[in-house]
Amino acid sequence: MIYPLIRQLLFCFPPEDVHYFSMDILHSICSVQPLKKLITGSFSPKQTGLGKEVFGLHFPNPVGLGAGFDKNALYLNELEALGFGFVEIGTVTPLPQPGNDKPRLFRLPADHALINRMGFNNYGAKAIAGRLEMHKKKQSSLIVGGNIGKNKVTANEDAWKDYLTCFDILHNGVDYFVVNVSSPNTPGLRELQEKDSLKKIFSELQNSNQGKANPKPLLLKIAPDLTKEQLDDIVALAFEVKLDGLVATNTTISREQLQTTASIIQKIGAGGLSGKPVQQRSTEVVQYLSEQTGKQIPIIASGGIFTGADAKEKMDAGASLVQVWTGFVYEGPSIVKQICKHL
Repeated sequence: MIYPLIRQLLFCFPPEDVHYFSMDILHSICSVQPLKKLITGSFSPKQTGLGKEVFGLHFPNPVGLGAGFDKNALYLNELEALGFGFVEIGTVTPLPQPGNDKPRLFRLPADHALINRMGFNNYGAKAIAGRLEMHKKKQSSLIVGGNIGKNKVTANEDAWKDYLTCFDILHNGVDYFVVNVSSPNTPGLRELQEKDSLKKIFSELQNSNQGKANPKPLLLKIAPDLTKEQLDDIVALAFEVKLDGLVATNTTISREQLQTTASIIQKIGAGGLSGKPVQQRSTEVVQYLSEQTGKQIPIIASGGIFTGADAKEKMDAGASLVQVWTGFVYEGPSIVKQICKHL
């Protein structure tokens, strides 16, 4: 009940600064074991029976945190204490990169939304692999996904090499992989959603994957802006290259039907829109993919999930798991507990 007041205060400051400030405070609290137990007891779901097996992994509950929140695997210990069933790190690129110029993250409170043009800012695959190795030593049971992408300077015809590099470097540190070709914030990236480009990327990844002692599930994250024909291509490809799952959806480039004034939207400029405005389209994409795949390929739903009812809507549409991000910002640390209580 107190979080709306805290949020009002936090929203007075730049979003990216608040993100790290808040998570660093949580990190300090959780570094003291009795305090971490208090956080876990306060925010972890109490319900049993929500665990499920999806693409060969056991998820203690179906509520995860989407990629982009903990890009560098800095806060896995803290996010586990908040009750998340799984956390997706990244997007990780082979080489470190600073991302786009700041400011690059914007709030739209009237729409319960965010616009970001972060640009895959991250420490690079090798540094993040080191952090994942440290986390593994803590014998954590948290399911960790690795969201991988290409460096901005890499040409699209060589993109598969970047994805393969990240895949090989992170392989021992994550439980599943998500190929991100749907961010609107890296020039030309969304062109890789075309079938031929995706086939090349996944063929190379599967060849490497099947040659390893412990192959990892491979998923594809798609944009909400794809046409029906493009979605049909994704479905055909998913069966052809034996994808283990789909993540639907990423942020949208659409700016339709927003409450925020046009002048503010114009001033913010380019970026991916997330939160409530993408909820309906995301659900439509989840339902279409579920129907076209005959529910044979698990779907992680992402887009506009703020409440338990929102999560149930996605699951009724065919999702096996859900991810929050913008909802976490607006609803606060009790979001997992509240969603699980509803489910």
